[in-house]
Amino acid sequence: MPGSYKTVKHAASDEFIVNKSRFIGHAAPCETEEAALAFLRSVREKHKDASHNCYAYVIGENAGIMRYSDDGEPGGTAGLPMMEVLKQRGVVNCCVAVTRYFGGILLGAGGLVRAYTKGCAIALDAAEVSVMEMSRRCLIDVPYPLWDRVRHGLSSLPQITESTDFGASVQATLLVRQRDFDVVLQSLTQLTEGRLDALPLDECYFPWPE
Repeated sequence: MPGSYKTVKHAASDEFIVNKSRFIGHAAPCETEEAALAFLRSVREKHKDASHNCYAYVIGENAGIMRYSDDGEPGGTAGLPMMEVLKQRGVVNCCVAVTRYFGGILLGAGGLVRAYTKGCAIALDAAEVSVMEMSRRCLIDVPYPLWDRVRHGLSSLPQITESTDFGASVQATLLVRQRDFDVVLQSLTQLTEGRLDALPLDECYFPWPE
């Protein structure tokens, strides 16, 4: 869908060990190259005693900026494989770093490629790859006798109920993808036979699951 793109939901990390070498994959959403470089500085500072801190990042919804580094590993065994993972997953506005603490056993070029590929993949999984889509909040006002029906209907509709307030009536704030908005409102209107009031609120990009 035009205007939507994939990135990670939040910063996260995961790790594994191969032949006594410890690999730690880190990923974070970064909307600018400056943010990506700041994230990399934080990783290097935290793991300044590591053997290597390799990275790859893609910035811009059209992947206008793509950078990667092997950070001392043999050429083409770390940064490039990580970039290939980002490209295969279609992720942008994201920076991934893989830290290696050398365990004393050489892995060979093929082993390094596999390890850094895995490090990037587990970092993305930990950070939850999501689809950023234009979304809209909506405040609905529901009479109490209809609330159970509406609550049941909401459970099967593509929306997130952000808050619910029980006052003179039930007011709930919903978050809905822009492309689903009309369908959700039509469904709720049918459920309540037109007795539901809806007030569209702000629009924003929101990370929805892949």
